[in-house]
Amino acid sequence: MARSRGNKIELTAYDELFETKESREEAALSKIREIPISEIDEFPDHPFKVLMDEDMEQLVESIKRNGVMTPATVRLKEDGRYELISGHRRKKACELAGLETLKCEVKELTRDEAIIIMVESNLQRSTILPSEKAFAYKMRLEAMKRQAGRPPKENSSPVGTHLRSDAELAEKVGESHNQKSLTPISNGGLILTPPG
Repeated sequence: MARSRGNKIELTAYDELFETKESREEAALSKIREIPISEIDEFPDHPFKVLMDEDMEQLVESIKRNGVMTPATVRLKEDGRYELISGHRRKKACELAGLETLKCEVKELTRDEAIIIMVESNLQRSTILPSEKAFAYKMRLEAMKRQAGRPPKENSSPVGTHLRSDAELAEKVGESHNQKSLTPISNGGLILTPPG
């Protein structure tokens, strides 16, 4: 099956076409491993605070009893360390529980893919400050624009209409701007019309 990554289409590898369901599941599990907490770096500009509240106390107790039930998500950095994408609360709870490792799923992600996953995984939480949510949405939007190949500050008009002065438009059509005026039309554009 073809997979799409932004503007690029990735085709399924020849070997993957003949894999069994069990071997695909085994390959996914092989990406889950215990990673020393000391090798995991926080996500830069992570907009969500890790609160030391009653929920955190319960999470610490649960991890002491049962371990980490849902792996955190990390990506490998160029320096060989890991960047935490989701699981900031689980990481803190493991530290408070005295554990030295965190069960993680290691994913190959671009920076923008990591931002989108980080934001979407945290928006599921019930207690998020409006300022955290706003900053997170902004981060996700900018990442999505970069993935689509759009500059971050590009005009957001749906049809890409750029307004020009009547002088610029008149010059383009070889008329004096004194003889023409701009008339707005229903689609948000402008047309040159004679005065009067």
